[in-house]
This record gives sequence, structure tokens and C-alpha cells, in this order.
Amino acid sequence: MKQYIPNALTLLNLFCGSVAVIFAVNDNFVATALFVFLGVFFDFFDGFAARKLNIQSELGVQLDSLADMVTSGLVPGIIMYKLLNLSGFNLSCFTMGLTSEHVLSSSEISVLPLIGLFVTLASAYRLAKFNIDTEQQNFFKGLPTPANTLLIVSLPLILEFQNNNLINTIILNQWFLVALTAFSCWILNSNIKLFALKFKDWSFKNNAIRYIFIILCIVLLILLQFAAIPMVILLYIAMSVVDNISSK
Repeated sequence: MKQYIPNALTLLNLFCGSVAVIFAVNDNFVATALFVFLGVFFDFFDGFAARKLNIQSELGVQLDSLADMVTSGLVPGIIMYKLLNLSGFNLSCFTMGLTSEHVLSSSEISVLPLIGLFVTLASAYRLAKFNIDTEQQNFFKGLPTPANTLLIVSLPLILEFQNNNLINTIILNQWFLVALTAFSCWILNSNIKLFALKFKDWSFKNNAIRYIFIILCIVLLILLQFAAIPMVILLYIAMSVVDNISSK
């Protein structure tokens, strides 16, 4: 029975991602974020369960990437599309209509905000590379898709709950969003080595960078709430770069 536990957790990740897609399409970003957070939670614990139960399998690896493609690939792309559309980055659009015996509908799709879906494409490319890379056991090359998703999901939450005019203006600036999209696509597939939050033991000596990172994350989240999430991601990248330099 225990051999089904990790894959069941992975499928829960996929379920949460699918629900998040529905909420994102309908502009309910708070519910989207909730299900993304749940999906990322299940994504973390499926691998943890597989390692603890010693039942890792090739099927589980492939299933994990397929689930991540939805929760941490499609969802952030949709959110970025929606934010670009909200920013006014919609100079042109095209209309799609569907007519049948029972259905008559049409909708306008803004063209330029579709740039946001490049995040989805970059996520798919990263996940495919990860599946065939045998080096990424104790570290990541480039930003993991769940971390990138949390970065993008945090933006509508900051708009919703932080209520800071300066921050809101920055987030809804179309060029900021385009630049963030480009940055996400690059950092997902970069060769920068980022430490993994995997503990082989609980000693501080062997996990100093992980413990320091976790403590700083808690402090930032308490002080800045949702606005801390982008800072946490940047801190993660910065600490990894410093760690790489010091290791050399």
C-alpha cells in the first residue's frame, strides 16, 4: 500500500494545479494562490515521502514533472497574462467565435499579454531538461519551477492585501512585467547552481546555509507579509551565488 503514497501526493499536486487554473482564468487570484500553495506543499512532500519510504521510481519522476507543468508552469503563465492585460498592455486583440447548433459565443483575446505565457514555455523546457539531467541531486541548475511560481503568484496577492500605492504602481507597470517575464524565462533555464532544501542530517555545520535561509525567510515574512516572497526568491538566488563563490 505504501508504494502508492508518493504518487497519490503528486496527483494531489496536479489536482490543486488544475483547480488553480480554473480560478486564475476567472480572475480569482486569492483562490488561485491558495491552491498553488497547496500544490507546492504536496510537491515537496511527494519526494520527501518517496525518499523516506525508499520507493522512488521512474514513473514517480515523470508524474511529478507532469504535475509541476500544470501547477508551476501553466498557472504562472496565466497569471502573468492576466497581469499584463490588467496593466494595459493590450494594444491589439483578436476575436474567436464558436458557432454550433447549441452554442454561440465569442471572446476577445489580447495579443501582447500572451507574452506572459512564455513563462509556461520556459517552465516546460526546464522540466524536460531536469528529467534528463543526472547532476541535479543535491542542487538545482536554475530556479526550480515551484519557486518561480511563488514569485509570480505573490504579485496579485501583494496588490490585494498590501495596499501600497508605490508597490502597486511598480507591479502594474507593463515594462516591469515584461522584464519579469524575461527574467523568469532566463533564471528557470540558467546554469546557476542553487542549493536544494534537502537535509541529509539536522546538524548546523552541514546545513548552515539552509538554516540561515529559513530563519531569514521567517523574519521577512513576518515583517513584510506577501511582499516578502519576491525578496525571499532573490535572497535564495543571492545566497546560492555567494555559496558557489565561497566553495570555489
